[in-house]
Amino acid sequence: MSRTALRILIIDENRIRSAVIEEGLRDAGHGEVTTIHEVAGIARRIAEMEPDVIVIDLENPNRDMLESMFQLSRAVKRPIAMFVDRSDSASIEAAVEAGISAYVVDGLRKERVKPVIEMAISRFNAFARMARELEEARTELESRRLVERAKGILMTSRGLSEQEAYALLRKTAMNQNRKIAEIAQSLITAADLLRQGDET
Repeated sequence: MSRTALRILIIDENRIRSAVIEEGLRDAGHGEVTTIHEVAGIARRIAEMEPDVIVIDLENPNRDMLESMFQLSRAVKRPIAMFVDRSDSASIEAAVEAGISAYVVDGLRKERVKPVIEMAISRFNAFARMARELEEARTELESRRLVERAKGILMTSRGLSEQEAYALLRKTAMNQNRKIAEIAQSLITAADLLRQGDET
């Protein structure tokens, strides 16, 4: 996510405090800043606006307000910086679990807004990259597991060596313009169906 020309949404019921955040953002060169003072129906408004970054300011948040903002964070999948006047360890832990990118306690000052936003974006990007890499690793592991199982089926049913079984899977995948894991999955499914047919 680029740091230039960001669409930033401020969610703050307190107009004086939101003006401090907005001024800090505009001083930092962010021109596309929108402020919402009413939290009712906020998810719909976010979907309509599609902001790049969300700044939430909660002067004296209660547990329900925090939880609803944490649920929002889980849903929108965008960098979120949250300013609160007071907090406890449970709230901080919940903020981290909810994916709040920057959780600032008792630190709402105009000059802090820019570095907090930059940190929120950096942390969001880092977590997104880690999540992507983890998903890729899981997919790769699952693909290997499927290919190993399919090779085993071919080795048993066709009397092939491991190399021959893999070569056959690879050739079939190339001929059908599909991934080896997809061919392996099809073979496993077919073998399972045949085995179930034999059992009935």
